Amino acid sequence: MRKTSYIIAGLLASASPVWADEAPIVVTAPGGSIDLDEAREVDPQALDIAGKRDLARALERTVPGLTLAESTGNPWQAALTWRGFSASALQGAEQGLAVYLDGVRFNQPFGDVVLLDVVPEAALRGAQLNEANPVLGRNALAGSLLLTTHDGTSLSGLRLQGDLDTVGSVGGSVSLGLGDKADNLLVVAEARHDDGWRVASPSTLKRLFAKGLHDAGTWGLELQALAADTDLTGNGVAPVELLDADWNAVFTTPDVTHTRFARLVAAPWIAAGDTGRVELRAHWQTLTRRSANGDLADFGACEDDAANLCLGDDDEFEEPLLANGAPVVIDPAVDDYAVFNRGRERTRSGGAMLQWLDERETQNGTRRFAVGASWERARTRFVATTELGELEEDRSVKGLGLLLTSEDGGITPVDVVTRMTDLALFASAEVPLTPALTVEAGARWSRTRVTLDDRLGDALDGSHKFSRLNPSIEFDYALTPQIHATAGFALTSRNPTPAELSCADPESPCTLANFFIADPPLKAMTAQNWHAGISGNSGGLAWRINGWRSDTKNDIRMIASEVRGRAYFANLGESRRQGIEASADWQRGGWRLSASYALTDAKFREDFEVSSPSNPEADEDGLVAVARGDRLPGVPRHSVNLYAGRAGKGWELGLAMRARSGQVLLGDEGNDNARTPAYAVFDAMGRVEVFPGVELAAELRNLFDRRYVTMGTFSEIDEIDLVEAPGAENPRAYAPGAPRRLTVSVRARF
Repeated sequence: MRKTSYIIAGLLASASPVWADEAPIVVTAPGGSIDLDEAREVDPQALDIAGKRDLARALERTVPGLTLAESTGNPWQAALTWRGFSASALQGAEQGLAVYLDGVRFNQPFGDVVLLDVVPEAALRGAQLNEANPVLGRNALAGSLLLTTHDGTSLSGLRLQGDLDTVGSVGGSVSLGLGDKADNLLVVAEARHDDGWRVASPSTLKRLFAKGLHDAGTWGLELQALAADTDLTGNGVAPVELLDADWNAVFTTPDVTHTRFARLVAAPWIAAGDTGRVELRAHWQTLTRRSANGDLADFGACEDDAANLCLGDDDEFEEPLLANGAPVVIDPAVDDYAVFNRGRERTRSGGAMLQWLDERETQNGTRRFAVGASWERARTRFVATTELGELEEDRSVKGLGLLLTSEDGGITPVDVVTRMTDLALFASAEVPLTPALTVEAGARWSRTRVTLDDRLGDALDGSHKFSRLNPSIEFDYALTPQIHATAGFALTSRNPTPAELSCADPESPCTLANFFIADPPLKAMTAQNWHAGISGNSGGLAWRINGWRSDTKNDIRMIASEVRGRAYFANLGESRRQGIEASADWQRGGWRLSASYALTDAKFREDFEVSSPSNPEADEDGLVAVARGDRLPGVPRHSVNLYAGRAGKGWELGLAMRARSGQVLLGDEGNDNARTPAYAVFDAMGRVEVFPGVELAAELRNLFDRRYVTMGTFSEIDEIDLVEAPGAENPRAYAPGAPRRLTVSVRARF
């Protein structure tokens, strides 16, 4: 069984041939092609069949157990949930997947979030989801998602693509690939505007990607550039009674995020003798995100002075609101007060990885070694304000021009600078002990430091250091030439991010993780991961059965505050995630049939109490009792994927089904309420070559127009009248799944 097993901590090199007369070594992430035979892959066929690239949907259809949670209702802000962990654009998700694009870490340093809207989808060549392994650096608790892009030879010539759909989305891309294996260049540009299927939910995306490669046989150089400018609207969950009346409705608006992102990568390499090479991968990136969201507020006439406005709860308003240091006087013309929260994040980061790789043939097989070091540094400035607003009849929020603070600090402006540095050393070995048995072992030592500098005072000032040594070991055994077995252990960890460290005080909660008030310490989260599996491939049938377990300590969770719309981060005990994944894929004579099933059993392992004031089962203090054995919220226990397709000369048709069982609602850690409904959704897709070099593709999502929900939580509706659903009182709130949508694409190659 041939695998590349190099431990790389940080950011690793991408595809570059080492020897002119051999196939190139494709480096997709730290460790190169580590655990390649165990990875779940999304190949070009899965990405291309629908015409318009959609990475998240391709992953959901391909990877057993992977689910999309669209809590904002925006497809480019969906959370990838796998094995009870997430890769999400939103703070507060159970972040636990490390994501890499061509070997460079793609989790943003401020909060480890993953921004799908800046991924250059039109340039993607494939994706690979790996088991947990410390070689993949920070935050690889559950595993890692490795994304690779095309170059000027694999996406050669001039290619055009355009699409539109029945919801109001229109977009396209253009790419130009020039050169040969020794020297090539690729440039890809893409743009899209989507009206959104929900009320007041437009999005616009523009992305540009360029890659140049030079291979001189004994040395080479790769240069990359990526730029993105996106405007997303994600209006969040809606109360269930509102959705019953109007599936397209939203609760409050607006909720918009404007992102500008740019990244440069330089990756030179040089051959080291006949069997090795030394490579360097350096990167620099800049990210600016501006957010603005209108939300409800717990404001009312002060108990001591009814002429002024106070912050409170349950009709007890005792904390005076201030604007420019003066009390806020109630305006009799305003029927319902609200807030307009604005935030601005600006991050500058960069890093480098230097490693030596060696690969030699022995009588038992290929032996591989890797030794190296990585370094990363990031600086973020975050500024946030709360503006007094008025709730309009359509539940939109209009700003009133007064920037708020509160007397006891429940609402305060923020201006904080965070700095993060990460230094890591790594080494790995893959040694064939016999022609059938191979052992892989490695370790990564890292030291991470996070400092916070409060520009408005000293409440946020702090310095935090984290140092760990994480090992891994795995045994691979070839039972027959077609059947392989594997078993292994890996210790992985995730340090608290600057965003989490800045929002860890229950007495000073943050506004939906956008505000950072105080600086209590958080502990690093650790995961002990065990896995074992068996797989086979013969006669056109590839199959695999996996068992896995992940025991975590010092879980970092976002806890709801008693103040509406606010929360804070805390370490909450231990949890266990375990399960079984089985899949089969059969191909013959143009036919392709595949099926997968995943059981994900995710439970708490300690008793504790957690704040969840909107939960109808909470006590009078807004607390929920969590018992050992209660299930983690937001994790479907059962998931099934099915696919049937047929391809011929110049055409292909496919039908896919994804089914998920119900989930525990976020905020219902005690499992006291009903779960979300289970669902099964069908998609049809196909393509046909209408002229030489011209292809027509179509995708019909949610074929039977099924109403389904991808996650659920609670919402406070007691103080707002829903015109569409008079008298609504159910606090359950859902993220509704998209209705039927037909997309038609045209692609041309010259």
